[in-house]
Amino acid sequence: MIIAKAFAGKHYAVYGLARSGLATVKALIASGATVTGWDSSDDAREQAFDEVMEMSVNLDSTEFRVEDLDRADLSQFDSLVVTPGVPLNRHPIAQRARDAGVEIIGDIELFARARPELPPHRVVGITGTNGKSTTTALIHHILKTAGVPTEMGGNIGLPILAQDPLPEGGVYVLELSSYQIDLTQSLDCDVAVLLNITPDHLDRYDGFEAYAASKARIFEMQSPEQFAFVNWGCFMAGQVNPAANFNGIVLPEWVNQAEWPALQGPHNAQNAAAAVSVCSVLGLTDQQIAEALRSYPGLPHRMERIRERDGVLFVNDSKATNPTATAPALAAFPAIRWILGGQAKTDNLDECAPHFAHVRSAYTIGEAGELFAKLLAPHMPVTNCETLENALDHAARDSQAGDTVLLSPACASFDQFKDFEQRGDRFKDLVGAL
Repeated sequence: MIIAKAFAGKHYAVYGLARSGLATVKALIASGATVTGWDSSDDAREQAFDEVMEMSVNLDSTEFRVEDLDRADLSQFDSLVVTPGVPLNRHPIAQRARDAGVEIIGDIELFARARPELPPHRVVGITGTNGKSTTTALIHHILKTAGVPTEMGGNIGLPILAQDPLPEGGVYVLELSSYQIDLTQSLDCDVAVLLNITPDHLDRYDGFEAYAASKARIFEMQSPEQFAFVNWGCFMAGQVNPAANFNGIVLPEWVNQAEWPALQGPHNAQNAAAAVSVCSVLGLTDQQIAEALRSYPGLPHRMERIRERDGVLFVNDSKATNPTATAPALAAFPAIRWILGGQAKTDNLDECAPHFAHVRSAYTIGEAGELFAKLLAPHMPVTNCETLENALDHAARDSQAGDTVLLSPACASFDQFKDFEQRGDRFKDLVGAL
């Protein structure tokens, strides 16, 4: 894990004891801090206490207690560390911390404060509404393939504080949501990337401009000599004005997307362009980058090719939780049987409309099923199937050789599933059973 003398002797409150919260507790205690933790889940509290007690065998002393932070006097703490899931705009603990004069931070800020004590390294930070995970994993893959010591964390993989420090010359690649950036004050990324900004998570912000400003803070924390890569559309729209060395995201002429099986579609061209740009400024050669692009395996639930059956390709794009994320998947395949729906984030599919000609038929599910069926009916055959099982059954029966059965819901999953992973896993199970 990552520890730092900078944390020693301080008293931290950690609100939320799931994956990143538990990793934070462990790292702080191992660093010599005192920690008071809380989670509304009995199981999470018990697991945290048990795991910290197991650590005590290897520590001189263990200072950890569980206390209801919703009722505690927050002025006794040096910092309140919250998980990104806590909405700072409306959660009572956020206002109580402000009233008590206690800073509110997250685990990424703790990592930033630990950096001076780590072996010399560089940090790449990636944000944007869509494409963060793929770009982060792709950069990590390219670096690893080239033999560069690297780890990825933030909004993907293991919590960053749970990972062992990299040796000198290593590169930490961090996927950063707007929520994580909101909880960060001093992360000076050597290379920062903004892929795109489209309306999302507006329940956490006072309008779209506030959401865009949250994303842009990744550049405000950079030193002037660092590198910033920004989608040209975001720059031209005035959404960002980086202080660091500014570069637009452009795909070099020497690359050939046709050689990348796991990176098809226009959105993946942009993701690859960002990864190529970042790895180039980090010193990798064109040949090293090209070889890694060809071998990149892709991420689960992101245009994931499940199987081909009787000439029909089945693709799991469950991570596409809004129309903007679904549009590139529709653009990537010429003959689609489209499964969509769930818990809608918008009342339209305007971003998808330019690619309707690629859709042979659509099958809607979930809360948005009826609405989306009405929106699509003038443009294509559509059936409101209600459930994923029914939708796949209809799509598989209707498909012909050369078609792609595409789960790209353009919706959140919470009406019928725990999360987009569970929705995608269910789709994969159903496809495997055909």
